[in-house]
Amino acid sequence: MLRLILAALALALSPLAAAAQTDTLKVAISQRFFWDSSFVEFAEKAGFFKEAGLTVEPFYTDGGAATLTTVLSGSTDIGLSNGLLGVIGAYVKGAPVRVISAQMTGAGELYWYVKSDSPIKSFKDPSIKTVAFSSPGSSSNLILLALLKQAGSGAKTVATGGAPATLTQVMTGQIDVGWAAAPFGLKQLNEQQIRVVARTLDVPQLANQTIRVNIANENALKTKRAAIEKFMRVYARAIDWAYENPRAIEIFAENMKLPPDIAKKAVSEFYPKAGLQIGEIKGLDLTLQDALDYKYIPAAKTAQDIAPLFDIVYKPGK
Repeated sequence: MLRLILAALALALSPLAAAAQTDTLKVAISQRFFWDSSFVEFAEKAGFFKEAGLTVEPFYTDGGAATLTTVLSGSTDIGLSNGLLGVIGAYVKGAPVRVISAQMTGAGELYWYVKSDSPIKSFKDPSIKTVAFSSPGSSSNLILLALLKQAGSGAKTVATGGAPATLTQVMTGQIDVGWAAAPFGLKQLNEQQIRVVARTLDVPQLANQTIRVNIANENALKTKRAAIEKFMRVYARAIDWAYENPRAIEIFAENMKLPPDIAKKAVSEFYPKAGLQIGEIKGLDLTLQDALDYKYIPAAKTAQDIAPLFDIVYKPGK
């Protein structure tokens, strides 16, 4: 009888034990509903976090600067899709942040556009007065600076936040040139309301440069390292799932209010899977030179100087 009672008690307590073993992580994600900001949602819908014993509490921001702020304050453990320039700038100032993976290498989904009736054809047009990017230190900030430098343009750069707010500012004449990430704006492009004047691909050297990274609060990495490593394993699994399972395109299309064929085209043309590798920070020397040129750091730094910033917790295939 005692054995039966003990067995019954163990069975009754087993869900509590399982719950106690579930790790909880707070995650800030830049720009909701973009393809590369959807992997947490995909992992949740596919049940990957539950399988890994993780509870993820996502929080969406309008750009990398806001995401970085939540991580530095300790209000979130992990920040996804942060411009590496801003992260380096914060680290050099002593901020408690670590890069735990690459997020986007190349950033081919970003483009700049004008209203269809604008006379502006390219960034070389001297009539451009204002050009948008999302937030200081973001990938759109870095790429815009490179585009303007290449074009020899002296246009004023303006942080306009998210893509929807930027579109409003362009259409109402507050900004000459707006920024967006596909598939946002494809509907307006198809309807000839706007016209593309520049893309990341116009600066060839950016193709092999890691533009965005995933980060963690330094203290969270010390106290929750095992959970953060599990998170990154799930994140990598979600990327694979997204490129293999048609359900991902369906979710993406529903979120962006796009026909599935346009959503699929956007992913195939603007988000090559190779650009989403998470195991290696590429082109760091170029990024450090950019950080110096664009005054994100006060003096030149080498990769060795900032080596402690990088703590890649999981490398797929290893």
